[in-house]
Amino acid sequence: MTTPNILVLLDTADTQLTSAGLELLTLANTLGTPVAVSFHEPSATALEQVRTYGVSRFLVAALDGDISPHITPAAAEALAGVVKETTARVVLASPTFQNKEVVARLAHAIGAGLVIDTVTVGFEGDDFVGYKRVFAGSWDIDCKVVTDVAVATVRANAVIPTPPAQPAADVQVETVTVTPSALATSVSLVSRTVHPPIHGGVGRPRLAEAPYVVAGGRGTLGDFSQVEELADALGGAVGATRDAVDEGWIEHDAQIGQTGVTVAPRVYIGAGISGAPHHRGGMQASGVIVSVNSDPDCPLFEISDFAVVGELQDVLPQAAAAIREYKASQGEASA
Repeated sequence: MTTPNILVLLDTADTQLTSAGLELLTLANTLGTPVAVSFHEPSATALEQVRTYGVSRFLVAALDGDISPHITPAAAEALAGVVKETTARVVLASPTFQNKEVVARLAHAIGAGLVIDTVTVGFEGDDFVGYKRVFAGSWDIDCKVVTDVAVATVRANAVIPTPPAQPAADVQVETVTVTPSALATSVSLVSRTVHPPIHGGVGRPRLAEAPYVVAGGRGTLGDFSQVEELADALGGAVGATRDAVDEGWIEHDAQIGQTGVTVAPRVYIGAGISGAPHHRGGMQASGVIVSVNSDPDCPLFEISDFAVVGELQDVLPQAAAAIREYKASQGEASA
């Protein structure tokens, strides 16, 4: 039986792969033969990363005529060309806003089934299945794709990045050039602004992809310094509730909830957050939920694995100090 090709769209191959990209490659190895694709030439670092994760074939999806891949209809047509070239059985991508639009257009163009925001993926017989949570995390569902090609975006932190026992001997880089249709190029890119990470978070992972998230609510009283301190000690991202955003205490991009970012980190820490349904719908798929609140009847405690009754201004700095001390001791032990 021929092992199917699993096409993995990598967002940061021109620099180095993030944990989200390595997770996709980990899943691809469980499904078949991983094949990497990017809209940019891969860096030497990225090539070594994909080789370690068993990738021997890397395709650059190029658009003829110097068309920007940020034009999503053109990007979808370029990916369609790569799917045809590789006869891919499955296409996996991270759930960024741009990727969701690109893969939706791709699925329509090639007649593929599409599953958005899967928690994990697999095969049942010959059918691809994506497992996901819907209705603010109240239902778990299995989505079976019966078309020849399946397309899916996978939430970050679905698996722990794990390279296969046998890395690839070498990586062959190929370019697939596609001439986009007149319809795809009827829109042109006028300008593009890349926003820095949230709330002074230089060096922090993106909120939707972070393995650790520390979120603050009304209980911070507008002071997110303790939230940021703990997030930085963990190497995580900073999030917030809608109330904190509405008060102007933090940028809208940090909002977690039904009308904000949906997160599913390995560890979520909610500080000074009551647990309104709007916020819970955006974080209750987290692996471990920790809540810190001075109110022992805080509704967020109901879905928490660990609950700490206390003032966040006292608890969070102690937690950050303990984590830094533990990391330092681990570093000394390994040295």
